[in-house]
Amino acid sequence: MKGISYLTDEKNRKVAVQIDLKLYGKLWEDFYDNMIAEERKEEEKIPLKDLIKVLKKEGKLDESI
Repeated sequence: MKGISYLTDEKNRKVAVQIDLKLYGKLWEDFYDNMIAEERKEEEKIPLKDLIKVLKKEGKLDESI
């Protein structure tokens, strides 16, 4: 496939992939977002209103929001 290269180990097993970001940059962003979501799925969740309160208290969010 154009723009995709596999890296192999000494036994010729595929161990990594190189992606041409000029060709597949947008697709990579979607793939990466999914990886992050999967990694974080077990993290504690907090309601948005509570997050907004915390960010305002820490000065990271404007009080007018």
